[in-house]
Amino acid sequence: MEWISDPAIWASLATLTAMEIILGIDNIVFISVLVSRLPEKQADQARKIGLALALVARIVMLALLAWIIGLTQPLFTAFGHDFAWRDVILIAGGLFLLYKATHEIHQAVEDPHGDEPKSKVGATFMAIIGQIIIIDIVFSVDSIVTAIGMAQHVPVMVAAVTIAMFVMYVGSIPISKFIAEHPTTKMLALAFLMLIGMSLVADGIGFHIPKGYIYFAMAFATGVESINILISLRKKRQKQS
Repeated sequence: MEWISDPAIWASLATLTAMEIILGIDNIVFISVLVSRLPEKQADQARKIGLALALVARIVMLALLAWIIGLTQPLFTAFGHDFAWRDVILIAGGLFLLYKATHEIHQAVEDPHGDEPKSKVGATFMAIIGQIIIIDIVFSVDSIVTAIGMAQHVPVMVAAVTIAMFVMYVGSIPISKFIAEHPTTKMLALAFLMLIGMSLVADGIGFHIPKGYIYFAMAFATGVESINILISLRKKRQKQS
């Protein structure tokens, strides 16, 4: 346990935690969109259960270091590119995000006022928890591989992942509430999911898109939407007055 008093360990913990939180932005958007379909009480339960199980999955993945490292080893070659399990997971996760975002957009356009039948609420609740776990594992593949390279001690990686998960849970609450109060932002969030899904597919086939570009595009679009919301609120206040 001597490593606990090593300043370098704490520095790596801080760096790794910051990286996990930044990479978790995609996850927060996805979770916020998913739970927006549930009543407030069930949405909070879905967040807690889904992220708790996802945290367990991440810790198990960290414990299987040799297996994680093996995910980056070439599995097969196609179109002049060596595909590893990491690439297959990213492509599958990206395609799932594209499907999910497209499905949600179609549902919003075709049936904007439709509610889930009460008989399907339980099934929807469990499906959302399962989707949170699956997508978190997809998003965690790259971050865990990076964590293995940045930190030499498993407890440090586990601590960083746990802190990042807590931040994701706290962050998803206000974002979900904001999306619920401003329905137009849900369409923007779904567009973000399509952007993220496409970047995952591109990364899986060997075309890496720097995260900075994606986050800048998301920040710019969010800024524009914030201005639209402010203008809309001001017009409503003027009509009421």
